[in-house]
Amino acid sequence: MEMAAALVSPAPRTVEDIFKDFSNRRNALVRALTVDVDEFFGYCDPEKENLCLYGYSNGSWEVALPAEEVPPEMPEPALGINFARDGMHRRDWLSLVAVHSDSWLLSVAFFFGARLNANERKRLFSMINDQQTVLESLSERKHGRDNKSGVENSGKSRHSAKRANNDVETKNSRPAVVDDAYEDDDEHSETLCGTCGGRYNASEFWIGCDICERWFHGKCVRITPAKAEHIKHYKCPDCSSKKADVN
Repeated sequence: MEMAAALVSPAPRTVEDIFKDFSNRRNALVRALTVDVDEFFGYCDPEKENLCLYGYSNGSWEVALPAEEVPPEMPEPALGINFARDGMHRRDWLSLVAVHSDSWLLSVAFFFGARLNANERKRLFSMINDQQTVLESLSERKHGRDNKSGVENSGKSRHSAKRANNDVETKNSRPAVVDDAYEDDDEHSETLCGTCGGRYNASEFWIGCDICERWFHGKCVRITPAKAEHIKHYKCPDCSSKKADVN
């Protein structure tokens, strides 16, 4: 069993080894909650016993029962994540699992780092703190998709709804987002930035123009996710200059 193998493998001892172990486990958990989210969701059946989400140092993840020994050989993830699966909105449930996963990752890292000296622990924490948390990675992915589909926090989705109702999808526009799932990136591979012409990449922030309905890299039009939060109707530079010319 992979979980058993992970527990008996040599414990990382140096700051670099512990950080590598942390990063591999973190990447595995991020993948479980994003790329492999449908598979993860299926494993978390509320009818099953208390389940935990494990991220392993080899980069794999697993939903499994907790260790039987008391106390366990190393810190255990949050118990019973499956029980709340159907009682919460899917993205809220995933965020809750992400928060608990971040807490577990830190506990494992400092379990291994218990014998480090003060300077080494400080360096380890600094290295860890330079990485995004699992929750931040999950939120960034969701925020990027929501903005790319014209959906703002207020629930506005005028262009997305129009395209869905008319069953129209242009080459440079994005289809309506499904709140409870992460679509395959292949569906959007034809989306091009209206400024640089670059193809869509899920790791980058995009924003859509409410006038011409083209999509842009946030960096190309100097709009950050934080700025986008406060924009009710976004006009791209071309549409803004056209209005100025008319006046």
